[in-house]
Amino acid sequence: MSKLAAQDKFLDLSDYGRPIAKLFANQLKNTRFTPIHVTLLFGVSGLVAIYCILQNHYFLAAFFIILKSIIDAADGELARIKNTPSYTGRYLDSVFDIILNFLFLMTICYVSKTSFWLTLISFFCIQLQGTLYNYYYVILRNKSVGGDSTSKIFEYKSPKALPGESQKSVDILFRIYTIVYGTFDKIIHALDNDAYKVKTFPNWFMTFVSIYGLGFQLMIIAIMLPMNSIEYIVPFFIIYSIFIFVIIGIRKVTFKA
Repeated sequence: MSKLAAQDKFLDLSDYGRPIAKLFANQLKNTRFTPIHVTLLFGVSGLVAIYCILQNHYFLAAFFIILKSIIDAADGELARIKNTPSYTGRYLDSVFDIILNFLFLMTICYVSKTSFWLTLISFFCIQLQGTLYNYYYVILRNKSVGGDSTSKIFEYKSPKALPGESQKSVDILFRIYTIVYGTFDKIIHALDNDAYKVKTFPNWFMTFVSIYGLGFQLMIIAIMLPMNSIEYIVPFFIIYSIFIFVIIGIRKVTFKA
């Protein structure tokens, strides 16, 4: 099942790894590998990238960051191919993402001798950017006929476990998810609290929003590292946050609820 109906599909600048991810997932469809195994694999790729940054091997770090983005898309693809959607996989994926984002930035902070507090602000900005993208994307997915609805616009309570997964695991991961993402969700909801009332978002708008997708953010880091611009990564993402207000402004003026 696709995440979106055909008429709602857009050019997602953060989803460049999807074609390779589909090929990878298809190679695993008749094996014992599960989407959870693939999620763990992208975590390993992220940790290898961090090691490469620490060793000043920036081209290799860029490679493993991009590889992490590709594998990150493959777990969901494998779940769709095997028809084994799960909240466990969904929450684990998201928790791994935020942990790796934090470690990426802290490693960059250490190597580039950037201010720790400036790095924390940059981390906050990156997560807020990603939350805005996810907010609009999940709204679109939930409105899309036949689209994927595993992710909810508002998540206040742990969902009922799907077949093949443990309710206890879902509950634990849901609590962790709400702790690490809850603040960012509340801020974005407060900034644009009636976006969910909009019938749909046009493709061009979602393509613009996708500059805040995690894949695109990681691609920026992967480009800046080999360019010996590591000291500019942290301040870049702080300044990059200005588009949050531009995007929300366009939504409110152009697509009123």
